[in-house]
Amino acid sequence: MKYLLLLVLLFSPLIYATEQPIKGYGNYYNVPEHDEINDATVFKIAFDVADGAEKGAQNNSINSLARFINMHVAHGVKPENIQLALVVHGSASVDVLANSEYKKRFNADNKNQALIEQLLANNTKVYVCGQSATHFKVTPALLIEGVKMSLSAMTAHAQLQQQGYTLNPF
Repeated sequence: MKYLLLLVLLFSPLIYATEQPIKGYGNYYNVPEHDEINDATVFKIAFDVADGAEKGAQNNSINSLARFINMHVAHGVKPENIQLALVVHGSASVDVLANSEYKKRFNADNKNQALIEQLLANNTKVYVCGQSATHFKVTPALLIEGVKMSLSAMTAHAQLQQQGYTLNPF
């Protein structure tokens, strides 16, 4: 039984994002028989990430944005119709540190920087909570270029909702 499960996993229809907008991240499964997505659909979604990754590891919650982009583009949604926002707070606040500062603090590379840079290049807004950032001694000058400091995560979410963003429940 154990070997059967291994074979199923090895040969499952996992799609590797080689020709996708976010390269090297955001793997997803092909779902050939899914409910149709209207051509005019526009996604405006905020993702909330509070739990930080283990030091030197990628934050899988941030990778969820890459998966969302890649799987929807692969299934016919126009990239310009995908408008995502990432709101980072809590212990995840250090996951948006520029690699140079991250390496000073944790003696490891920030595995999130390349992913965040690609997200920013693909119509994603990235905010860090100013309250959490201050707690973790993260200043705007120490952030990955393009990441914005919000007064708080609550502020960022309230403003995004006023701009028509919905909150992803995952």
